[in-house]
Amino acid sequence: MMGQPRVVIIGAGFGGFWAVRKLSKGPVEVVLVDRNNYHTFFPLLYQVGTAELEPGQIIYPVRSFLRNRPNIEFLMDEVKKIDWNNRTVECESHWLTYDFLILAVGSAPHFFGVAGASENAMPLRSLEEGIDVRNHILQCFEKAVHEPDLAIRQRLLTFAIVGGGPTGVEFTGALSELVSGPIRKDYPTLDFQMVRIVLLEAANRLLSGIPEKLSQYALDQLHRKGVDVRLEAVVDEVTEHAVWLKEGEQIPTETVVWTAGVRGSKVSESSELLVN
Repeated sequence: MMGQPRVVIIGAGFGGFWAVRKLSKGPVEVVLVDRNNYHTFFPLLYQVGTAELEPGQIIYPVRSFLRNRPNIEFLMDEVKKIDWNNRTVECESHWLTYDFLILAVGSAPHFFGVAGASENAMPLRSLEEGIDVRNHILQCFEKAVHEPDLAIRQRLLTFAIVGGGPTGVEFTGALSELVSGPIRKDYPTLDFQMVRIVLLEAANRLLSGIPEKLSQYALDQLHRKGVDVRLEAVVDEVTEHAVWLKEGEQIPTETVVWTAGVRGSKVSESSELLVN
């Protein structure tokens, strides 16, 4: 491969895999870099968060995807800086040079400047976060079984989801099915009249990117599942034990799942891109 242009692809998500497929038969040397050695199928991540799927069911090994692609090399590492002038990528353990660079680092949660959201809300944008959400929900029920204080028990059994887009609606529906199905069977001593699932959406309807008829259908289905859907409900602050709305209402809860939006990811959360 000596003398061939070198392409560095940062990110083994959908964009990175698409680029690998396009370049795998070309006259180029390709290095694919990701902090994980697996690809996550994000459309089903909410099902990990609601214990419908095991984590292993939505991931695929990167190296398995690269089989029979001899011009592709994989590097599991964390990107720290990019020097555009010298065309180098600094990782935690390696330095890479490149002729062409493809950034396919995906998205990250967008908290829109809401006070306390980044510290106290639980995003759902990675496999690790999906597992954390699932474990947290199950722990809430475990704690509620033995909690004598009714106010604390109510907080443990109140689940707030912020964001009425596709992820928020899918997660909310799956959570209601989890509660009404396996959870109800596994915790027969709990009073399930205390369980509240609240979906908070700042706009005047759910799923604003689809036709209004389908949006109304989704709303009706969530109502049938017993979900408390709040439209035009703008979150003002998220604390350790509550969500505060702009209108002044407080919703006591130990669980705030944040699905309100995304922004472009930095190449590294720990440092900005280096531009000389």
